[in-house]
Amino acid sequence: MTNRTVKQIFSAQAMPEGQGVTVHRSIGRRGLMNLDPFLLLDEMDIAADAQGAGFPDHPHRGFETVTYMLSGKMRHGDTAGNSGEIGPGDAQWMTAGRGIIHSEMPVTQGERLRGFQLWVNLPAAKKMIAPRYQDIAKNQIPTLKGNGFEAAVIAGDMDGTTGPISEVASQPLFLDVRLTKKGSITLPITLGHTAFLYGIDSEFSIGDTHVKNRNLAILSDGDRVTVSGDENTRFILLAGAPIGEPVARYGPFVMNTHKEIMQTLDDWNSGQFL
Repeated sequence: MTNRTVKQIFSAQAMPEGQGVTVHRSIGRRGLMNLDPFLLLDEMDIAADAQGAGFPDHPHRGFETVTYMLSGKMRHGDTAGNSGEIGPGDAQWMTAGRGIIHSEMPVTQGERLRGFQLWVNLPAAKKMIAPRYQDIAKNQIPTLKGNGFEAAVIAGDMDGTTGPISEVASQPLFLDVRLTKKGSITLPITLGHTAFLYGIDSEFSIGDTHVKNRNLAILSDGDRVTVSGDENTRFILLAGAPIGEPVARYGPFVMNTHKEIMQTLDDWNSGQFL
C-alpha cells in the first residue's frame, strides 16, 4: 500500500462569474487549466442581499457539470425539459453531451448561497451523446461512518458504500468528509486516478504538508491518503480516471480539436442547441 502525498497546492482565485456571482476558482484558471479528467472547480458564493444574481441561460457541450450545495437553494432548468431544485447537501450531475442550454438561479432571496461547481470531461467517444440530468437529494446520498470521520458518498464507492451517481465515464469518487474527532484518517483511492482535496472552511494536513482553507491539494499517485485535522474539519475529496486525450476549450465548450470547437460555434450560432 502506498500513501499519497501532496504534489502541488493551488490557492483558489476570487473572480466574477455568471450574473453577480463571486466564485473561488482553483481548476480552470491560469496555471491549472485542466486536471484530467477535471476541467473546473468553483466554490460559489452569492451574498444574501444579492439581487438577481445567479447563472442565467448558457450553453455547454462536450463535458459534464456537477453542482453540490452547502447552503441556500438553486433551481435548474434546461432545454432538454429537465428542472429541479437543490438545497444543502443535494447534488445535480448534468451531462451536456452534444449540447444543452441551462440555467441555475437562487430560489430565495435573503439567504447566502454557497456550493461547488465541478466540470468533468467526457472522452471523445461520448462528447456527442444525448444530454442527461441527475437530480440527487441529500437523503439519497449515503453516509459512510468510519473511524474518526463521516463521509457523504456522492459518487463512486468507499468501503462498500456506493454513491447514487452512476454511468459516468471518468469513474469518479466524490466525497464530502468531516472529521468526528481530532486526529488522522485514512481513505482509499483507486491507484492511477487523479485525486485532490479542497477544504470547506477548514485547514488540514496531508503528511507533513499543511493545506489552508480554499486551497486545492493535488495528490501524488497511490492507493490511499491520510488526512489530519481537528474535530469538524471538513473537505471534499475528488478522484477520477484520466482520459488522456487532447483538450480544445472555448468558454463553455470542451472538445478535442480546434475544428470541433469551430463546428460547435457554428451549431450554437445556428440554433442547434435549442
